[in-house]
Order: sequence, then structure tokens, then C-alpha cells
Amino acid sequence: MDADRPRRKWRGGEIALVILAGIATVAAAKAAQAFLIPLTAGIVIAYALKPLVSAMERIRIPRPVGAVLVLAAVTGILAGAFMLVKDDAVAALAELPDAARKIRLAAHASAREPTNPIGHVREAAAELNRAAAEAVGSTPETVATREPPQPTPVSEIQAWGTEQSSKFLSVVADLGMAMLLALFVLASGDAFRRKVVHLAGPTLAARRITVEILDEIDSQVQRYLLVMLVTNALVALVIFALLATLGIHRAALWGAATGILHFLPYVGTAISAGAIGVVAFLQLGTLSAAAGVGLAALALCSAIGMGLSSWLQGRASDMNAVAVFVALLFFGWLWGGWGLLLGAPLIAIVRTVAERIPSMHSLAEFLGR
Repeated sequence: MDADRPRRKWRGGEIALVILAGIATVAAAKAAQAFLIPLTAGIVIAYALKPLVSAMERIRIPRPVGAVLVLAAVTGILAGAFMLVKDDAVAALAELPDAARKIRLAAHASAREPTNPIGHVREAAAELNRAAAEAVGSTPETVATREPPQPTPVSEIQAWGTEQSSKFLSVVADLGMAMLLALFVLASGDAFRRKVVHLAGPTLAARRITVEILDEIDSQVQRYLLVMLVTNALVALVIFALLATLGIHRAALWGAATGILHFLPYVGTAISAGAIGVVAFLQLGTLSAAAGVGLAALALCSAIGMGLSSWLQGRASDMNAVAVFVALLFFGWLWGGWGLLLGAPLIAIVRTVAERIPSMHSLAEFLGR
């Protein structure tokens, strides 16, 4: 009988109110990212490590102790991986001045070539400058002297380096807070889960739906992170094998860096391919060889990330690839690199909730395949 009832039509004022509430929510998420990013990352980490803590609890290890041991093991693995590539990373940093010098000399040599496109652009700019000077009745030198002084490339590079160092420290701080929050969530066991179920409402149906949502969120986040871990490890091994076969120095370092950057969908692939191309140019000395190595790395990362990973994620979460891509664009704009990392599990959680709320079924159908 309920199915025969006509659907309730939304009024214009209600639609406007929903739109304004959505805009306010996005603005609040943007303004409160310093709080929301560690909170969201900590909950995702807790979901990912929950099976390990539960397994330790089944062998009579208290849950708080198991949570500490699991997080200590994860931290130890990360520290050990860093120690393995530390010497190569320090050596690569020590070679940065020489690398910058080689790039500068190559750029100057390329700019001096008569058929260089940059030379043509400069010549056209000079002609336009002369035409403007003749129009105002002054010489090109006079026009040039009226232009405000431009910042030197050296100062811009230094400012960029300072900014990136600050961002790196901020990421480390956010990760530390997320790990601490994950420790508390894991140590509390099912207490947080029971509170959420209790707040769902007094009826048995509401609590059952809440339990189903929490169980599905558990499995969705764990499957997503497992696929990410497997594919990123595969990317690191493939890039290491490629660079080692081509004789590129410090292949292990660049393979590990590519695997880490690949956690950022799409953006990480582009950054790692560009960095590998620069490294190949500094060692091989020719732009064609460097471009070939960079394109080979890009092709391998794309095949694994956009091919194998997308197929596995589709089977694991049954998500619409277009919707996931749009969600990554949105969360990347909202929270930067953290948004690219957390966007996919968040959209999977939204779809899980929407599937079990009748008023959100249309959203679930849009996000599904």
C-alpha cells in the first residue's frame, strides 16, 4: 500500500535549505581540516588494524596490550623500511646541488639552439615589446625599466622548499595524532560500537540496521586498504626491477618512493614518473633516454594502479569508477593529499550508509556500478 502512495514533492524552500546546509557542511569541513584529518585517518587506521588486534585477543592477549603491540609493530616496520633506504636518501640529497647544476646547463644549452621553441617564443616577445615601445614613443629599454622587479628563481625555489618542509612536518604530526587515536579506538574494543548502536534508537530494527552498517564499513575499509597495500607493494617491486635492469643507481630508493607516492591516486603516479625521468636524465645524460625511462615507469604504474587496482577495488567494493574519481577530485580539493588518500574509503562508507537508508537509495545507486 505504501508503494502506491505518490512520492512527496520537495518544495523550493526545502531544496534551497538542503543546498545551503550542504555548502555549510563543506565549508565547515574545509575550515576544520586540522581536526578532521587526524580524526578520519585514525578511525581508518583502527578499522584496518582491528582484525590483528582481535586475533591477538583470541589467543588471550588483553586488547589494550594487543593494540599497543600491533601499532608498535607497524611503527617498527615503517622505521625499518626507512632505515633500509636512509643511506641512499642521504646520498641523493647530497647530490642535489650537482643535479641542479646539470639541469641548468642542459636548459641553457637547449635555449641556445636556433630551432628551440623557447627561443622562438623569446623572439616573438621581443618583437611585441618593440611594437609596444614604438606605440608609446619610447625605446624598448625604457619600457623594460618601467617593469617592476621580478623575484629571482633562486628565492622562489627556496620559498618552495621551505613550504614543502613545513607541509612534511604537518603530515608527520597528523599521522602521529592519527596513530594515537587509533590506539585508543583499538584498545576500547567494542565499547565505541555499542555506544553507536545504543544511540541509533530504541527500536530493534534501527539497531539492526546500525549493526549491519558498522559491519559493512569494517569489511569495506579493510578490503580497500588491503588492495591498496598489495598493489602499492607490487608497484614498488616493478619499478625497482625496471630501474635495476636499466642500471639506474639507487633503484631500491626510487622503487620505495614510488610505492609510497602511489598511495595518492593519480597524482602520486605523475609525481613519481616525473622524478624517475629526472633521475634517469642525470645519470644517462640525454632527454630521449630520460623520457623513455619516465614513460616506462608511468606506463607500469598506470597499468597496475588504473588497471589491476581499479579491477580489484571494483570487485571488493562494487563502486562506480566515475563516482570514485569525482569523489577523489572533491576530497583532494577539500583536504589536499590527505583527501586523495582518504577519499575512496569515505565514499565507500557513504555508499554503505546510503544503501540502508530508504531516502538515500538514489545516492547508493549512483555510487554503485
